[in-house]
Amino acid sequence: MDILFAQIQADLRSNDALRQSGAILQALQQSAAGRDVSVIAKTAVDEIVAAPASAICKKLAFDLIRSTRLTADLWDNVRVGVRNDLHFPDPDVTAAAISILAAMPSYSLSKVITDCSTEIASCFDSPSDNLRFSITETLGCVLARDDLVTLCENNVNLLEKVSSWWSRIGQNMLDKSDAVAKVAFESVGRLFQEFNSKRMSRLAGDKLVDSENSVAIRSKWVSSMVDFVWKRRNALMSRSLILPVETFRATVFPLVYSVKAVASGNVEVIRKLSKAAGGANGTVVDSNADKLVGVSDVVTHLAPFLGSSLDPALIFDVGINMLYLADVPGGKPEWASQSIIAILTLWDRQEFSSARESIVRAVVTNLHLLDLHMQVSLFKRLLVMVRNLRAESDRMHALACICRTALCVDLFAKESVRRGQKPLVGTDIASLFEDARIRDDLNSVTSKSLFREELVASLVESCFQLSLPLPEQKNSGMESRVIGALAYGTAYGALNWTEPALEVVEVCKPCVKWDCDGRTYAIDCYLKLLVRLCHIYDTRGGVKTVKDGASQDQILNETRLQNLQRQLVKDLREVHTQRVCPRVIWAIAEHINLDGLDPLLADDPEDPLNMIISNIHKVLFNMDSSASTTNRLQDVQAVLLSAQRLGSRNARAGQLLSKELEEFRGSNLADSVSKHQCRLILQRIKYVQAHTDSRWAAVNEARGDYPFTHHKLTVQFYEAAAAQDRKLEGLVHKAILELWRPDPSELTVLVTKGVDSSLLKVQPPASTLSGSSDPCYVEAYHLADSGDGRITLHLKVLNLTELELNRVDIRVGLSGALYFMDGSPQAVRQLRHLVSQDPVLCSVTVGVSHFESCALWVQVLYYPFYGSGAAGGYDADYIEEDPQILRQKRSLRPELGEPVILRCQPYKIPLTELLLPYKISPVEFFRLWPSLPAVVECTGTYLYEGSGFKATAAQQYGSSPFLSGLKSLSSKPFHRVCSHVIRTVAGFQLCYAAKTWFGGFLGMMVFGASEVSRNVDLGDETTTMICKFVVRASDVSITKEIESDLQGWLDDLTDGGVEYMPEDEVKEAAAERLRISMERIALLKAAQPPPKSEVEEEEEENEDDDDEEERKKKEKKDGEGKDKAKEEKKGTLSKLTAEEVEHMALQSAVLQEWHSLCKERSTKS
Repeated sequence: MDILFAQIQADLRSNDALRQSGAILQALQQSAAGRDVSVIAKTAVDEIVAAPASAICKKLAFDLIRSTRLTADLWDNVRVGVRNDLHFPDPDVTAAAISILAAMPSYSLSKVITDCSTEIASCFDSPSDNLRFSITETLGCVLARDDLVTLCENNVNLLEKVSSWWSRIGQNMLDKSDAVAKVAFESVGRLFQEFNSKRMSRLAGDKLVDSENSVAIRSKWVSSMVDFVWKRRNALMSRSLILPVETFRATVFPLVYSVKAVASGNVEVIRKLSKAAGGANGTVVDSNADKLVGVSDVVTHLAPFLGSSLDPALIFDVGINMLYLADVPGGKPEWASQSIIAILTLWDRQEFSSARESIVRAVVTNLHLLDLHMQVSLFKRLLVMVRNLRAESDRMHALACICRTALCVDLFAKESVRRGQKPLVGTDIASLFEDARIRDDLNSVTSKSLFREELVASLVESCFQLSLPLPEQKNSGMESRVIGALAYGTAYGALNWTEPALEVVEVCKPCVKWDCDGRTYAIDCYLKLLVRLCHIYDTRGGVKTVKDGASQDQILNETRLQNLQRQLVKDLREVHTQRVCPRVIWAIAEHINLDGLDPLLADDPEDPLNMIISNIHKVLFNMDSSASTTNRLQDVQAVLLSAQRLGSRNARAGQLLSKELEEFRGSNLADSVSKHQCRLILQRIKYVQAHTDSRWAAVNEARGDYPFTHHKLTVQFYEAAAAQDRKLEGLVHKAILELWRPDPSELTVLVTKGVDSSLLKVQPPASTLSGSSDPCYVEAYHLADSGDGRITLHLKVLNLTELELNRVDIRVGLSGALYFMDGSPQAVRQLRHLVSQDPVLCSVTVGVSHFESCALWVQVLYYPFYGSGAAGGYDADYIEEDPQILRQKRSLRPELGEPVILRCQPYKIPLTELLLPYKISPVEFFRLWPSLPAVVECTGTYLYEGSGFKATAAQQYGSSPFLSGLKSLSSKPFHRVCSHVIRTVAGFQLCYAAKTWFGGFLGMMVFGASEVSRNVDLGDETTTMICKFVVRASDVSITKEIESDLQGWLDDLTDGGVEYMPEDEVKEAAAERLRISMERIALLKAAQPPPKSEVEEEEEENEDDDDEEERKKKEKKDGEGKDKAKEEKKGTLSKLTAEEVEHMALQSAVLQEWHSLCKERSTKS
């Protein structure tokens, strides 16, 4: 292999173009085989790129450069070679040099574009089609990227040049050359796509966080190109028609995007972001009629390609873009129907089988644009298509769309019938889901597919979303028609959503009999919706009548619910999942109408009450209750509460349940807690039976809650069923929320919030990395992008010497979970000609692979003798002994001179930077908390301003002063679930939830208690807060990483405000506080005077009576003996225990605060 490489290098050094091209082709073959060809690439740079060569050799050399990694020095040589080639007389050589600009790293590309802007602009006027093609393609890839936008932000002259280049690219869409016109269309389309997705910036590895100016710059480019395409749309459509049919695809998106932006008004939003007024740049606002005519022209231009084209990719692109135009104001359903029918024809095309997810996603997302009849006709076919999708995220999104469409169709059709229109067959929920395969899947007990669980969960969660207030309706956009249809169907009524929800409950009824291998999420969702409906309709009171004010629809719905409850009672015997049986009993027992049961069937085993009680017996006396199949503690508690509610409402139920509870109480299966609870329930049932006219309202009231969840115990966390339940819940919630409650677009956020938007991050404070006496001052800050899992380190280097440093190298190494985009072990940034006191900026972007502590290690190498040709006089012993310096001497070229290495402090990335806030309700948080298997605890202390009384005074309505040490938590990526602050004793409990960038869940509770000062009576203030941090996570690796450096974790959370205390010190401090408290109590008791006995008082009062005197002397002796015995036995003077004293102190503090609040209210009133 060394011989082959040597031969290739020898051929590259020859002046024969044929030998050079053959050598590079051999090197490309070796690179494709996975071998390291960096040595050959170095030779190619020196002999071909940086020297005169033919155009073919240049292109092949650039291909070789793209396939390997180059050092910063070699990229410097490439930059010099490209700059020389721009003046080369052969346009093909110049075109090859231009093409490498897209592959150059950001730190090198900026200098090339700045130095060669005139030569680049002249390429647009070249008579060579090849050169115009190359400059249009390359600049179309480069100019839309974030790094060029940032460069223009700092250079006003370059901004004007780049803006003019974009106008030239737009004019090239009408170029005489088909290839140039095609690539110009692609470049403009790339600019539009980058405005939304920033895909090229991600691929370049330098995606940066937007600033206000960068958004304005990009918006200005986009708005100018939209205006150009809109004004020249007829010419552009005519030019696209004479292009070869295989290149027509490139012309579709720029036309559609521009026309849609103008017709929907988005271009006005973009202009606002670009800080350019509508009339300032001569923009003429078109009327609505002109906009609609423009949209119609584009649709007419695209429609023939849906039916006549033989290229499936072209059909898909045209169909997707026509759907994009179909929801503009004034759009027609025919536009959407043509596109959807054409796209669905691709389902069975073999060459398009890998894109089935895209087909279904496109159709179901735009299904609401069709008329009602066509939605119904497509529904069952789409349901089967969704079932066959492989990707989970696509399947869940499609299911969410289909479920929302089903609710829309049902509501819209029913409301239309109420308003006198002719009913449309097949619009109810049951008819929409009556497909034979779906019905068989729902009715079968076991199934290998998870689709039925996903379907039930999506339907139920969609019903819950429908019960919430609808989002605000906008004038245009894809969601406007959906919101309008839902609002029309519900007639803005509060309970109209219950009608389709009732049909959903009826369709999904067989799910309670499923055997899902321990999974319960879908069944829990179903029972939660059932309980909600029963509570709303108050089914325990029976079916309402017209005399009660009930409408016919309400009577019908309540009758259907009553029948459904009786069917579920019969299905109890067929429930296959033991964990589900008590939950079904809970859902039925509280809401079933017991008074409506036939008393003549009291002895019938098929009587609903008898069946419920028999299943309660089955749960209570279940012998096979392993941890993997059931949670016996929870199940027994659930059926006991159900028994209490049943027995309190009905006399016969009370009698039957009393026997069951007595039997269970006397069996060996009941523990002590269950026995006491049975005794309490029996007493309540007995009380209710004895006082039939005065029942407790609390016992008799329906709560409508469903306190169960699919989250398992900690020991079951890694169980397969529990993991699948958690995964399914996350997928369903994400898909439903993205569809029903989508986050506002970046454009909307930026326009409404402006500079305050979270998308525009303020530059964080920089930290100094260099030493105080170093000749180069280095400071750094970082910006994180959780979406791509990347962190960008921004460095500022300042020359503190009075001389100009010709060259300074910044080397960045990594530790922990960081990695470079190109796989290199370290990054090098070469800085040239550093003037004294003139800051120079550079940046490094790295990726993060997993949740782990990580750091970036920066070294500064500056060459005091660079370019002088003489070695320096740094003969210090410590430098000569450094092995790194010795290796550097051997590797560097002689003209560089010996570098001076300045080692900087490591830049540590906080662990909290790898977290994202996770919104979760307090109920779900506390349900999930016990099931998290990984736990780590630590204790910290901090000082806060103010005294104990000031901190707990009733006048403190703002933020409590004793939370001052945790203020920085509000700026950390945590969602504050809930907080409980006890101001009377200066204590608190805070709950936070977050997820790592990689999906792991992390919950944190912070418990605080104020430390009492030792000399409270002498006026000392209480300023110490002791905090207990408890972190639970879904993975042990998360807590292990936190536990490795607890002080570092607390510093990340509180910005150094909390000091970690080891557990030994905590125990010692607690023991010391207890000892001091006992000593004070003993001193106080010793200082109290002895109490005067009652016997002495009686003697003084009854001195004259002799008989009484003798009797009382005896009592005195007996009393003295008793007092001595009590004192010897007790040993202290207080009759209260420590717990009672603490409780009384807390009670008095609460009362004091309450009285203060009452005084303030009376004063204000």
